[in-house]
Amino acid sequence: MPLATIAFYLMATVTVLAALAVVTARNPVHSVLFLITAFFSAAGLFVLMGAEFLAMLLVVVYVGAVAVLFLFVVMMLDVDFKSLRQGFAQYLPVGLIIAGILTIEMIIVATSVATRGAASKVVGPEASAPDVSNAETIGRVLYTDYAYFFQAAGLVLLVAMIGAIVLTLRHKPGVKRQNIAAQTARGPKTGMTIVDIKPGAGEGE
Repeated sequence: MPLATIAFYLMATVTVLAALAVVTARNPVHSVLFLITAFFSAAGLFVLMGAEFLAMLLVVVYVGAVAVLFLFVVMMLDVDFKSLRQGFAQYLPVGLIIAGILTIEMIIVATSVATRGAASKVVGPEASAPDVSNAETIGRVLYTDYAYFFQAAGLVLLVAMIGAIVLTLRHKPGVKRQNIAAQTARGPKTGMTIVDIKPGAGEGE
């Protein structure tokens, strides 16, 4: 058996088991750790498929930002998870029905894709050039062909971030704040006070 096939089955098994552990673990911290494991295994599957860019996005965005954020939020917030699980039994039939419908839809989609692939004899997506990787192709599209649109999207996100900071910034009375302009404008006369203290007497007396 080729090494790539062994790696595929290994990472696919780890991904499925970690995904099942996410929804079955009683401790929410353990659920987030299993979620991170599933993301890493799925990134390995993307690498085996030749989609290096998607693997990098999965690790950087989901593992490095979303999953770690969930982990810190769960660890920092004192949430009573026992009270949240009290109504689990009454919603279990509805959840099983929805899970069954989603399973049937996934089976139908997988069957149709396999049938069309066998009919058209298409193995998989092909790169634009045999000597160019997927990451380089996506980089050319984002930063060369559609660079202005990509930069405009980044500018919109930057303005949105600044707007969110400005809207949430509140100057509360009684709270000491640092005044950079006043600090840099201080001179020898205003920055130092000479006090003549008598022997045996404090400064406040």
